[in-house]
Amino acid sequence: MRIRVDRDRCCGSGNCVVTAPAVFDQDDDDGLVVLRRAEPAPDAADRVRRAVDLCPSGAISLDPPSRPDHSTFGSSPVPETWSTS
Repeated sequence: MRIRVDRDRCCGSGNCVVTAPAVFDQDDDDGLVVLRRAEPAPDAADRVRRAVDLCPSGAISLDPPSRPDHSTFGSSPVPETWSTS
């Protein structure tokens, strides 16, 4: 697992730091994500995946991805043809 962060997308929420503090930090000047370890220990994998899921701006990604990217479906991974009625 290799982690990538996009500081241009980061909004500084800090969810990643709270979830995986051994892997992520926040810059003291601007509050944006700082990657402490691009290739974390295997025992941190679940916390890193959770940090990716909790990132509100999508600034954190994994290589290879932990699950398919559903961003091409719009704001939801549910197909538009799905109906609740």
